[in-house]
Amino acid sequence: MRILAINGSPRKNWNTATLLSKALEGAASQGAETELIHLYDLNYKGCISCFACKLKGGKSYGKCAFKDGLTPVLEKIENADAIILGSPIYFHNITAAMRALIERMGFQYLQYDADYSSCFQRKIPVGFIYTMNLNESTMKEMGYDRILKLTEMAMGRAFGTSESLFVTDTYQFSDYSKYLITMFDGDDKAKRRQEEFPNDCKKAFEMGVRFATGNAIDLKTESFPSKT
Repeated sequence: MRILAINGSPRKNWNTATLLSKALEGAASQGAETELIHLYDLNYKGCISCFACKLKGGKSYGKCAFKDGLTPVLEKIENADAIILGSPIYFHNITAAMRALIERMGFQYLQYDADYSSCFQRKIPVGFIYTMNLNESTMKEMGYDRILKLTEMAMGRAFGTSESLFVTDTYQFSDYSKYLITMFDGDDKAKRRQEEFPNDCKKAFEMGVRFATGNAIDLKTESFPSKT
């Protein structure tokens, strides 16, 4: 059992990376082999629309043909038994680094047929861990969960299943007094990190356990449209 976690945050030791590490700890507790990859260590692009992965009889059919720093990661994804993607929310969505990865890892497998079927050879779970400054009620009012759901469904269709963990009202700075940021109260943020973030870490750990034991939650098929 090989479980791969991919960090879409430029920070290697903060909220997103910590949660991914906890998820991998959960997987490792069940005997899984784990690896954490930091996207900001790599030099790569998003999909370049060459369509080599869709070319009938082509040598790269069903596989991204563009070669760059992401190529070894895509190879590891192809051989993984579960994938956990982590990203903070920047400008109402996942980071550009994570979006570029998702374009490359998902589009190569999804086919342009009536059902958007997948040519990925196995069924594996894909997990999403999101971190954000907003509290849960504001996050839902702004529709982040609905916006991100579309990508989750597409990835679930490409790979097998998908599920998500939303971690809200996160602690962004170790010292809020150093920054011009009046929207959030640093003391409240510090208190929440001390009291609630351990619970978020526990949920991430439990995701890793589920993935390693074959008990992932299947959210992939909810009203995903077919082409007509």
